Amino acid sequence: MLFAGVSVVVGCRAAGTDAITPVAQLLSFLPWLLVPVGAGLLLALVARWWAGLVWGVVVLGVLAWFIEPYGKSLSPGGTPVASFRVLTANVQYGRGTGALVDAVRQHRPDVVFVPECEESCAARLTTDLDADYPHRQAVAGYGSDGAVILSRFPLRGTDPVPGDLGMPGAVAEVRGRAVRLQLAHPMPPVPGDLDLWRRDLAALRDFAADHRGTPLIVAGDFNASQDHAAFRRVLDTGLYDAARLTGADRTPTWPARTAPRFGVQIDHVLVSRDFSVRDTRFLDLARTDHRALLVDVTLHRGNDGADRP
Repeated sequence: MLFAGVSVVVGCRAAGTDAITPVAQLLSFLPWLLVPVGAGLLLALVARWWAGLVWGVVVLGVLAWFIEPYGKSLSPGGTPVASFRVLTANVQYGRGTGALVDAVRQHRPDVVFVPECEESCAARLTTDLDADYPHRQAVAGYGSDGAVILSRFPLRGTDPVPGDLGMPGAVAEVRGRAVRLQLAHPMPPVPGDLDLWRRDLAALRDFAADHRGTPLIVAGDFNASQDHAAFRRVLDTGLYDAARLTGADRTPTWPARTAPRFGVQIDHVLVSRDFSVRDTRFLDLARTDHRALLVDVTLHRGNDGADRP
């Protein structure tokens, strides 16, 4: 039974499908499936079930293969234009706003992506951070619907990516270059809502594909890991996961109460090939179920020297 259950999940991972509940949810925790496989191997050895041992070893090998980081590393060409810091933090219905304000003041990011920033959260960010972050783009909402992008750089608002939760976007002016910023917050893959989750991630994929060749940062709570096919399709548009580029692609960001010992990385900062990534750090914030992700990036000038906002 252990081998059969894990084989179904690993088979879906190999086939590039998120399938149905509970496969989509179990794919989030793919590395932890080593535990039932190990238990099954031990039981098969004790029972001297040799066919089972072979089965278990094969499943173990395939599982280990897919635990490896997904995607290529990035070595952008061109002259460095500007280095700046990006922070993304899901504040869980605004509850972690105070801790976010403290983290922003301590680490001084240049751009801040805040999913689940409802009206009181947005108001406090204005009161406490407006002097340092005079530029913002937001989708107003209650509970998990609201979201805000804060910036030290001048912003020009753009249409949000359509979704069931707020996903605002903007174009930032960084040393004379246009950089597209997009907050990501698709629906979570809860039973009964997988179609909404897939649709929201597909909207982000389409957005990234439409802006291929543009300096682009997509950051937020993706409610998906590298083991989800819907998330890999977003990466396949030409984006790179900052945590992957710095060797931290399996560092959990959710649930915060068990991270970093147990959990899954569903909060990401994705960058186009115009950027190099110097460092990623994970911050523990009070009163939210997500860890924040702090990323230092460098924008490079492409060979053609042109930007399309």
